[in-house]
Amino acid sequence: MKNILSILLIIAVMGVGAMAQAQQQGKVPRIGFLSPGSPVTGRVEAFRQGLRELGYVEGKNIVIESRYTEGKLDRLPALAAELVRLKVDIIVSTGATVTRAAKEATNTIPIVMAQDNDPIGNGFVASLARPGGNVTGLSSVAAELSGKRLELLKEIVPKLFRVAVLGTSTNPGNAQALRETELAAGAFGLQLQYLDVLGPKDIETAFRAASKGRADAVLVFGGPLFNSQRTQLVQIAVKSRLPAIYNGTEIVEDGGLMSYAASGTDLFRRSATYVDKILKGAKPADLPLEQPKKFEFIINLKAAKQIGLTIPPNVLARADRVIQ
Repeated sequence: MKNILSILLIIAVMGVGAMAQAQQQGKVPRIGFLSPGSPVTGRVEAFRQGLRELGYVEGKNIVIESRYTEGKLDRLPALAAELVRLKVDIIVSTGATVTRAAKEATNTIPIVMAQDNDPIGNGFVASLARPGGNVTGLSSVAAELSGKRLELLKEIVPKLFRVAVLGTSTNPGNAQALRETELAAGAFGLQLQYLDVLGPKDIETAFRAASKGRADAVLVFGGPLFNSQRTQLVQIAVKSRLPAIYNGTEIVEDGGLMSYAASGTDLFRRSATYVDKILKGAKPADLPLEQPKKFEFIINLKAAKQIGLTIPPNVLARADRVIQ
């Protein structure tokens, strides 16, 4: 009798364990997607496309909990904390500012960076080959970017000498971007005028300073501030009649002159592969960071016409996309 009871007890325990395992296997993973922008961007869709290519169907075998600050960066900590409370399986961050907020909210939930311009300098990972913590993903850093942007400015402004550089000193990666740009400027024999833009009201002030400093062109670093103030940025650039090159395609689509950058849509699509690997058991600490594979050069001819600039045919021929 005792033997029978023991056997029944073992069967019962095994049954409970099997049920728990089945429930775990049947659990639909939840992905937190945190962005400082708005939902209407091609990059969000690129991430979803990447998931679809890997066999994920929203609402069936994956759920995406999206949170957007709509340009209000002070909301990031609260939204990151909300995703942690929801016990999402992974948080996908869309930039360094977002990654920092997510990392401060959790050191256990895996964080996948869709892009970051200085992941080591920002303290998110120990190295590109072995991140070592709960953060991994894609780096948007490429050493040739700064030089290429200045080279393109030289080609459309043959007498280029002074370049005003607009950045935000509080942005992660801003110092690294400035160092790279200074090195490239030295090679081209160009003079830089760095102008710090900490808030929307500083944009017009910076362009006035650029004009006063007799800048021949403007180079604008990336960052949430510039991205959220795209309309104002391009309008003031046109008003100042200064050729400007930007760090993101969205600004050119909204009226900016031109951009040269790692393809944001490609990076976001590729970030889905990290989500897939982690869901299948890989640890972020062991997943090497990948770098850009695709770059985009975009020109807006309408913007060129507005400032009376003619883009040389050989430059137009190299553009990946020309906006009429």
